[in-house]
Amino acid sequence: MADKSDKQVMSSGKVVAKLSLLTVGMFGFGFLLVPIYSVICELTGLNGKTGGRYQYQQAQVAVDESREVTVQFLASNNAGMAWEFRPMQHQVTLHPGELTEVKFYARNPTAQRMIAQAVPSVAPARSVDYLHKTECFCFTQQALDAGEAVEMPLIFFIDRDLPEDVSKLTLSYTLFDVTQNFAGKSQALSVN
Repeated sequence: MADKSDKQVMSSGKVVAKLSLLTVGMFGFGFLLVPIYSVICELTGLNGKTGGRYQYQQAQVAVDESREVTVQFLASNNAGMAWEFRPMQHQVTLHPGELTEVKFYARNPTAQRMIAQAVPSVAPARSVDYLHKTECFCFTQQALDAGEAVEMPLIFFIDRDLPEDVSKLTLSYTLFDVTQNFAGKSQALSVN
């Protein structure tokens, strides 16, 4: 009878160990989800993931005044992100090649300092190579103290080679809480 009880205890111990390992693995995967998402989107072009900083040189970029393109802006928070986050303009109409600035508003309503990372995407996805950002809050993490609010600039232009049948783009940002990634680090981050 004791053998059967010992086997049950050993079996239960193995189940607990496996479940614990699974829990740690799931937590690790959740922790790495934002960087993994960014890498996959950058490599594959999925979800209209935009590129990095573009160097705008006015002498090399001609404005196409015969055409107008509307760019809409959307903002959302990832699950668990408490910040208020929104575009200050919901859309702009511009000429391809024209450098344009818009701002996004962010406020940390919590009682603690938080660090956020904005992940952009563009629709339709085939237009992603034609939207060039020269300055964007998405290039760096944004740190806000408790109750702090900020206006964050986005400066961009649409390449004049945008396909003729595309007259409207949507640029959306999802804001992620990355505070835990910087826990214990004395790295000073500031809002651009």
